[in-house]
Amino acid sequence: MHALTRRRVLGASIAAVGAGALAACSGSGDQSGSGSRAGSMAGSGSGADPGGRGGGSFVPKGPAGFVNPSDPEVIAAEKARGSGPVRRVKLTATATTLDLGGPRVKSWAYGDTLPGKAIRVTAGDVLDLTLANHLPEATSLHSHGIRLRCDMDGVPGLTQPSISPGADFNYRFAVAHPGTYWVHSHSGMQMDRGLYAPLIVEDPKEPLSYDKEWVVVLDDWVDGVDGSTPDAVLQELRGGKPMTMDTGEETAPVSTGHTPSARSHPSAPAKPSGPSRILQDAGSSRFGGNVGYPHYLVNGRIPTAPSSFRARPGDRIRLRIVNASADTAFRVALGGHEMTVTHTDGYPVQHAATDALLIGMAERYDVLVTAEDGVFPLVALAEGKKATALAVLRTDNGQAPDASVRPPELDGRLVAADELEPHESVALSRREPDRELRLRVTGNMEEFNWGFDNEPYSVDKRHPVRMGERVRLTLVNRTRMWHPIHLHGHTFALAGSDAAGARKDTAPLLPRRELVVDFDADNPGLWMLHCHDQYHSEAGMMTLLGYQK
Repeated sequence: MHALTRRRVLGASIAAVGAGALAACSGSGDQSGSGSRAGSMAGSGSGADPGGRGGGSFVPKGPAGFVNPSDPEVIAAEKARGSGPVRRVKLTATATTLDLGGPRVKSWAYGDTLPGKAIRVTAGDVLDLTLANHLPEATSLHSHGIRLRCDMDGVPGLTQPSISPGADFNYRFAVAHPGTYWVHSHSGMQMDRGLYAPLIVEDPKEPLSYDKEWVVVLDDWVDGVDGSTPDAVLQELRGGKPMTMDTGEETAPVSTGHTPSARSHPSAPAKPSGPSRILQDAGSSRFGGNVGYPHYLVNGRIPTAPSSFRARPGDRIRLRIVNASADTAFRVALGGHEMTVTHTDGYPVQHAATDALLIGMAERYDVLVTAEDGVFPLVALAEGKKATALAVLRTDNGQAPDASVRPPELDGRLVAADELEPHESVALSRREPDRELRLRVTGNMEEFNWGFDNEPYSVDKRHPVRMGERVRLTLVNRTRMWHPIHLHGHTFALAGSDAAGARKDTAPLLPRRELVVDFDADNPGLWMLHCHDQYHSEAGMMTLLGYQK
């Protein structure tokens, strides 16, 4: 069995994505590219890069004494990641109509598919991704989980200006580590529409042996259903209060076909419309969210019209599972099958057998299964929400399972992230921390005032670290909610025991508990730390780590 030649990939051909396709796959000697910008991008530049292109630097507002996104320290760290073949991709963010398997909704997406078509590169490549903004409001793109150069991180007001309507932006960076990642908008509530796509980084020395690959993207969906929008839901959660966060950007309201994000356009708060989406018993489940969605999706399809993946009995299948939802943790199981966990958040772990996985927002898990003979439900139970998403594994032409199916594996063995051990190749070395940061997670459902240390996000608030330090970060949850915590530009090891745990970039912080992680400060710049419940982050639960000069 040969892992690299017999696999089939669910979705589009390699690196074809969105409304555009792969323009070119250049050899290692081709480092050309226009790096064009329009509108507000003119003159912003991104600094020097492995291809030798120059440009101006974006300097965010905020205190002095920190490494800015395009400073020489950032360029040096990028060069250390190497420079291989250039893989060019064009994405178009556009308003479109999406078919969810019956319901058709007007929304925004990368092209006209949900999720966006998978981007595929190989570790060692340079990804040259141009995002064209055909939306009626500003946007951006974040490559989630990738250890990349700071000025390509896609956070408007911090690492770049927003991409204005009609403009484009060229993201170009080396991709050093293989794994399962994804891209999504980092502007307002746009990700809770359809602005996301898988990003698969192939391992040129793939150690796993498998026959086929199934990319599984989970989501919760509200946009365009009965007059609802994510912005209106956020405004309802906030009791109609406008946003007051300092994002470092000065943007004017834009007339749009959707209600603009209050964070993107502070003077134009969303007006709630459609039925109420607030869950009144949001605190009843350890992993319950705030929003009751009308639809839960696997690969953009509702349970009554599920997507199918075909294989042969005995095939060894690699599932790359991405939770792209904004407010929902999913318990995932494949009926009639045991899963073997091989990776979490792109990094390998010691293989662990399980019946089910609990996957928080923005987390990714890779698992192996050996296909049985028949038709089997892949079920994603929305924790605390009494609803499911569904896809189907087929090795024959039998009848599809009912949309309400609940395989017994959902109640079987459940391997938690903190039970996984890292593969020796990625285990964090033993070392005492040079610096300890301790942050309280604060807020409540009644006021919807989420934050760190009772403060909303501001570009002026930066927690200092220095290049080369081992940093221990302790997050103390003072709230009754759980929070999936994501750190940009780094991976961390789950700590709190004698041995460093699995390497991740997003990890669950349970109610009234602590999350302790260690990471090496080896990627200079300004980096976000935030909750990946998008409603919490947009209400203020974001802060910054800044490398000191």
